[in-house]
Amino acid sequence: MTPPPKPDDPQANKWLERILRSRSILWMIFILSMLESIIIPVPLELVLIPLLIHERERWFSIATATLAGCLVGATIGYAVGFYLFDSAGQWLLNLWGYEAAFAELKADFSEHGFATLLLVGITPIPFQVGMLIAGTTHYPFYLFLLATLIARGIRYYGLAVLVYWLGVQLWHWWQNHHRRLGWTVLLAGTAIYLLVVLV
Repeated sequence: MTPPPKPDDPQANKWLERILRSRSILWMIFILSMLESIIIPVPLELVLIPLLIHERERWFSIATATLAGCLVGATIGYAVGFYLFDSAGQWLLNLWGYEAAFAELKADFSEHGFATLLLVGITPIPFQVGMLIAGTTHYPFYLFLLATLIARGIRYYGLAVLVYWLGVQLWHWWQNHHRRLGWTVLLAGTAIYLLVVLV
């Protein structure tokens, strides 16, 4: 399929234009992804979609940099849960307001940790909760990293491929339906999770 042309969008934000002109764009998205994994509970797609639309031919590099940043951030978050949960970990949960989500996910994590991490990594459930739970329960780090790699890889590379094919049409659709999509993915992920747990 022939990719769509770059959109001529007069409404493009100036900050995005500055980023696109930068030679450090991959480092920027790497750092942003790392921070989003640790301390910024805002969907990275809000930056990734317009970035991928304007830099369509670099979709693989952008998705890879995003995934790499996420893995580094996840490692830091896991370490906080493993070594510093009673201080820094609790402070972060209070800051984000995720105490209830943490308690709910932790209940089943010891028995179904990998499936839980996949669910958290793909759906809109805050990923910070999953990495702190994995760390504080001393879940095997290699399994945590593998689940993160699979879940976030599906999320970022899948998004990059969609943007490459659909271009600006996806951005308009995302603006109108991103919340509904998030809930749909969450419900589907929960159904799959329950099937894994019960079967």
